[in-house]
Amino acid sequence: MKYLKYNVGDVVDFTLLDDEGKEFKLNDYRGKWVVVYFYPKDNTKGCTTEAIDFTEMLDEFKKLNAEIVGISPDGIDKHQKFKTKHNLKVKLLSDEEKKVLEDFGVWQLKKMYGREYYGVVRTTVLVDPEGKIAHVWEKVRVKGHVEDVLNKLKELQK
Repeated sequence: MKYLKYNVGDVVDFTLLDDEGKEFKLNDYRGKWVVVYFYPKDNTKGCTTEAIDFTEMLDEFKKLNAEIVGISPDGIDKHQKFKTKHNLKVKLLSDEEKKVLEDFGVWQLKKMYGREYYGVVRTTVLVDPEGKIAHVWEKVRVKGHVEDVLNKLKELQK
C-alpha cells in the first residue's frame, strides 16, 4: 500500500533545522544526490542501527556525490546527544512540528500491542541532483537497507 504523498519524478524541497541549529534547505543541495531517511526516534534500537550503518558507509556515498540526512520529530538537543553518544557523522534534521513528515506522508497512525499512536513510518527517499525523487523505500527494514540504497544509487548513476 502506497502512503508516500510524492511519486518518483516529483520535485521536492523543504527547509528544517539541522543538529547544529543551522537551516538545511534541500534546494541548496541541487547538483548532488541526497538520501533522505525518515526515522521514528533517536536512541531506539532500529534507529540507532540505521544511523550507524549510514555513518559507516558515508564515505562510499560521498564518492558518489551523495549527502545523507535523517529526519525525525526529535529536537536539536536530542539529535546532538544521539550523534555524540554513537559518534554519528550523518546530518540529522529536526521536524518537531511534523510539517515535513506530514508533507511526505510518513507521519501516520500506527498500532502496536493493541495501542494506537502517531509516529514515523520508516521510509527513505533518494533525491537526484535536479531535486526530483529518484527512488523510494517504504516501510523500511533496517537490516541491509543502507547497502540497498547504495546499490540503487550506483545503478541510477550508470
